[in-house]
Formats: sequence, C-alpha cells, structure tokens
Amino acid sequence: MELFRPAVKEERLHPLFKRIVSTKAYEPTIDVINSWSTGLMGRKKESKKFIQDFQLSFNSSLWELYLNKAFVDFGFSIDYSKESPDFNLRHSSGRIVNVEAVTSNNKDNLKPEYYLNESLRLSSMQNNDEFLDESTIKLAGKLKDKRDLFIGTNNKKHPYHSLEHVKGNPFVIAVAPFDNHLSYSQNNMAINRVLYGINPPPPMGDGQKISYISKDNGQKVELGIFTNTSYKEVSAVIFSTTGMFGKAVVQAGLENIVRATRYRQMDVDEFMAKEGANMLGITHRTVKPGYDVFSMRILSGDFVFGSDMYLYPSNEHKESHLDGLHIYYNPYASVPLDKELFSAYEVTQNDFDISTREMIANHNDGSLVSRQTFTSFA
Repeated sequence: MELFRPAVKEERLHPLFKRIVSTKAYEPTIDVINSWSTGLMGRKKESKKFIQDFQLSFNSSLWELYLNKAFVDFGFSIDYSKESPDFNLRHSSGRIVNVEAVTSNNKDNLKPEYYLNESLRLSSMQNNDEFLDESTIKLAGKLKDKRDLFIGTNNKKHPYHSLEHVKGNPFVIAVAPFDNHLSYSQNNMAINRVLYGINPPPPMGDGQKISYISKDNGQKVELGIFTNTSYKEVSAVIFSTTGMFGKAVVQAGLENIVRATRYRQMDVDEFMAKEGANMLGITHRTVKPGYDVFSMRILSGDFVFGSDMYLYPSNEHKESHLDGLHIYYNPYASVPLDKELFSAYEVTQNDFDISTREMIANHNDGSLVSRQTFTSFA
C-alpha cells in the first residue's frame, strides 16, 4: 500500500503527514509505516478510502497500521474481507477475535498552528491533575462510542453484535491517546482509572479508588467500567502510548535522542546480587557522556520493584514492535478473551480480581513504560 503518495489536495493534507513527506530526514519512516500496512490491500473496496483517511486524519489511521503489524507479530492471521469491526483475527487454534480501533484526538489536531512551538509550550504548562482528567474523559468517551456501536444505539442498522463473524467471539477495543502533545506521558494512569477505577500512586495521585469524575458542565463520567457488568459486551481493551510515530522513528533507526522508561522487578536475592542495597531509593548514574540512567528501587516484601529511565542516543535503544502494549481484561465480559492469545514477554497483562476488588498488573522485568524520541514532533 503506497500510503505517502498524495491522494488528496495539498491544502487538505494533515500537518504531520505534510511534515513527513517534506522532511528528508524522515524518509526512512515512510518505508517502515508502509511495511505495517501489509495485507490491508485485501480490502479492495476500502484501500483507497484508507489512504485518504490516513493523509487527512493521520493519527487514527497510524494506530490502525501499528495494530495491523502488531497482530501479525502476535501470530494472528487477519481476514481482510471482513470490513467491520476493523480487524477479524484468527488464531492458529481456530479461535476468532474481533478488534475495533479508535483514538482520542485533540479538537485542533487538523490545524497547522496546533503543531507550533507555542501550542507545545502551553501543553507543557498544563496542571497535572487537569491533564489526567482530560485524558481520562477522552478515553472514557471513545470507549463508550465503540461500545454503543457494538450494541446498536440510536437505531443503528447492522450493529456489530448482529454480524455473524462477531457473534459468540470476543470483542476487543484498541485505543490510543492522541489528544495532547504530552499524551505519551500519561503512561497507563488514565486508562487504569477508566477501566478499573484506580488513581495513579504518588506522586501523581493518591492510589485510591475513584468511581467518577465530572466534566466542566458538571456531567459525571463513570469510571471503573470493568469492575461491574456495565461493559459486559467488551471482552478486553488494548492500549498503548508507544504505538505512535515514535515507533516508526525507532524502527527506521533515525539518529535522535531517546528517553525511555522501563519497569523493573526482581526478587531480593537477585537484586542484592546484581545491584546491591545502595540502589534502593532514587539513584543516577552516567554510563558514558550522553548516556544517563535515572533509577528508582522500592523494597516490598520479597521483591524489589521500580523503574529505569534512560536518556541516551538512539543507537543505544532497542525496542520491539510490541513493546509498550497493554492488554486489559474484563472479568465481567459475556465472552471472555483467552489470556494466552495476546501473550508476549514485552506485553503487560492487566486484570481485575472481583473477590479482592483489586487490579492485577503482570508486567515482566524490563517492560517498556514510556518512550519519547526527540525529533521535531515524534
């Protein structure tokens, strides 16, 4: 699929699309993103429309392209003859999963001025609580839209649940945040609130349960939608803040500076053997000029957990296509999603224990939490 040959008038092209095709340094990312589209030409009726949507809206189509490659990496085959929901996945065991993709977007994301330095500066000055609340409301709204599409509200013809290839199979929503210049930095804080009703731990929050937040107009937005039967039609949610243009920058090997945070966890004996007690708390070490690691280690029972934040040249950074991906399971789903279907070392598996009413996050040591590439907009 030739995604970057202009198919609409230049004045209608998305600002980020225009920047990629007009900036020589980004040429290698074009081949990478085109490679993510392998198979999508099977949708002969929709391929032209998809290319146009990509050039007009960019972010939502980029997320679909990222997912297309991710599902292949998971080992699924994709039936492109099924146009709705977005992906009809078939596992080697014969099991079928339907996935609908969606992004939360900024209302100004089609305007060139949104990508100017002044807009970036204003985003960086936003209060953390306000940023998190806005992100939470946006994600909750997009998930509701897709759930409504599944069940068929407002007399919608052919709701997803009525389609033969959907009946009796898990329905998954894949969502990514593009609503703020700093969306990558929300990590999983907002989605944890939306799905399991849990605030982030200190210093970003109080770590307590939260059942709703209010919009500016006073309307309540219910949170913890996977802690009851209200979203029983949705088997799981796929989420990532790293499946953005920065993923293509990394895969293309562009020279830049990377800031990446990885989760760390090990038992006490391993920690003492590899790192030692002097690594408890917050530490900083310079590996070599231009390569710094900022670490946090917390002792909890028989384990030590924390994070490593790397700031280094891109040639020091390694990252798979699936790195940074989260799966959130709905324990109240009418059709549960089998957990082994999306199993990979670098993918974080999240669930909710209905007996203890607690979130369970299973992320392996070294899992990618966030990543930023310091180019002009990735």
